[in-house]
Amino acid sequence: PPAPPAPAPPPAGHRPPPAPPPPAPAPAPADPAAAAPAGNAAAAQEVTDWSPPTLGGNTLRAVDPAQARAEGRSPIIDPGPQSAILTAALGLLLAVAAMLGQFALLLPLIALQGLTAAGWFRLNGMWPARQGIALAFAGALAADAAVLAVEDAYGAGAIVGTLGAWVLLTLVLQLRSQADPDERMYGLMASVASAALAIICAGYLAADTAAVTVGAAAVAVAVFVRALPLPTATSVGVSLAAAAGAGVAVGGITSVGVGGALLGLAAGVCALIGLRVAAYDYPSKFVHMTAGVALPLAAAAPAVYLIGRVVG
Repeated sequence: PPAPPAPAPPPAGHRPPPAPPPPAPAPAPADPAAAAPAGNAAAAQEVTDWSPPTLGGNTLRAVDPAQARAEGRSPIIDPGPQSAILTAALGLLLAVAAMLGQFALLLPLIALQGLTAAGWFRLNGMWPARQGIALAFAGALAADAAVLAVEDAYGAGAIVGTLGAWVLLTLVLQLRSQADPDERMYGLMASVASAALAIICAGYLAADTAAVTVGAAAVAVAVFVRALPLPTATSVGVSLAAAAGAGVAVGGITSVGVGGALLGLAAGVCALIGLRVAAYDYPSKFVHMTAGVALPLAAAAPAVYLIGRVVG
């Protein structure tokens, strides 16, 4: 067969492309015994990142409740003694301020409303949510102003009117949102609930001052006793008994009298419900220090107003 033609010589001045560098030799594997601990450490770090939060840390929302149940863990973490002490302090401050009058009560009440608005958004995993928190807090301030502007008999109407106006305002703002429909609905529910909770705290301002003193003291005692290291059923029973006892004791030095037992018991039940809500869905320490402090007092506000009118 004929020989293949020889390749044409390169033109003058042509420089051949440089040869590719030889591949670098693969590094020799380290001692397998040393590599195994490194892999175990990485796996341990991954597990630690998803471990359940404690009272001392985890400022972010952890895992989904369904995942927690699948792993055999409870999605309920009680706020604990630190938030119980803060709740008791704020409750006693409300009780003492109520004895001095409505305007003295306004300062701790505003602090309670701010904690309620911020804590509810964080409890729902929505953070940062500055616009929603500001909207709920503004509604609370508007409710306070409305209660102070009307006569005592119309305090509840002022609160309900403010609540209706803020629900409408929140709905209008959410309709203008450009978020996905699911996110928009979720944000609407969280915003309405946060505003409602912050606004109903104004019930302390509309209630009789003696009833506020009894109810706030009962909430302080109930939450503090609930944080003691006792079995759950025993702790709940002792907390409610302590709330009723505090209602009797404080009612005896105010105009409420023996009706303080009923008022204290109702406030204690509402406080434990609020405490339970603040413990749900793997809350972080920020939730414990906001919703865990505020929700027991916020949930008790309607009971203090209604039962206070009955026993007063």
